[in-house]
Amino acid sequence: MDIRILGNNHSILDQYLSEIRDVVIQKDPLRFRENMYRIGEIFAYEISKTLKFEVTDVITPLGIAKVPVLTSQPVLATILRAGLSVHNGLLKIFDRGENCFISAYRKYSEEGDFEIEFEYMASPSLDNKVVILSDPMLASGKSMEIGYHALFSKGIPSHIHLVSIISSQQGVNYIIDKIRADNVTLWLGAIDEGMTPHSYIVPGLGDAGDLAYGENIDSK
Repeated sequence: MDIRILGNNHSILDQYLSEIRDVVIQKDPLRFRENMYRIGEIFAYEISKTLKFEVTDVITPLGIAKVPVLTSQPVLATILRAGLSVHNGLLKIFDRGENCFISAYRKYSEEGDFEIEFEYMASPSLDNKVVILSDPMLASGKSMEIGYHALFSKGIPSHIHLVSIISSQQGVNYIIDKIRADNVTLWLGAIDEGMTPHSYIVPGLGDAGDLAYGENIDSK
């Protein structure tokens, strides 16, 4: 598995990462979502450098230009609901891509422990296609693992890009251990060292789904 970390390289991404983490700035849901969109766009741009292009003739008002264009658009997959904001940023760049939505949630026990439960998936065929699976926070890594394996119920992708904005080191280690495939690339904005007993990343940014779309009382 190839791992690529985009943060801390003195790019505009670092500015957006600082704002989604900031306890004051993130209180504005519109700005939080917009920053998530922007980060999704940056990931899309970087991933586009790994995709296949072909040179084609484009007719301009003054002649013909030979221009590289994508041979095919990737399928954009996300884990609801927190992943939607990043997904929309990816979709703005890969605007002709097909889409896949995976429903998964934390099922808590009376003791306060939880397991990730897979519920539903809406997807086109994924056979021999490049898939970008986004989940903004890679905490324990379990939801990303479930999403990854769910993809194969719709076909065998040629390559899978896993995208998370902020990850715990534990989450990265978990994914490396559970997903052992050469045709997988893990894209991260930043890696944080800590994680709470309830699998929230520290320092992280809090609950990305709640910040983007409002509190979900069923998860508390």
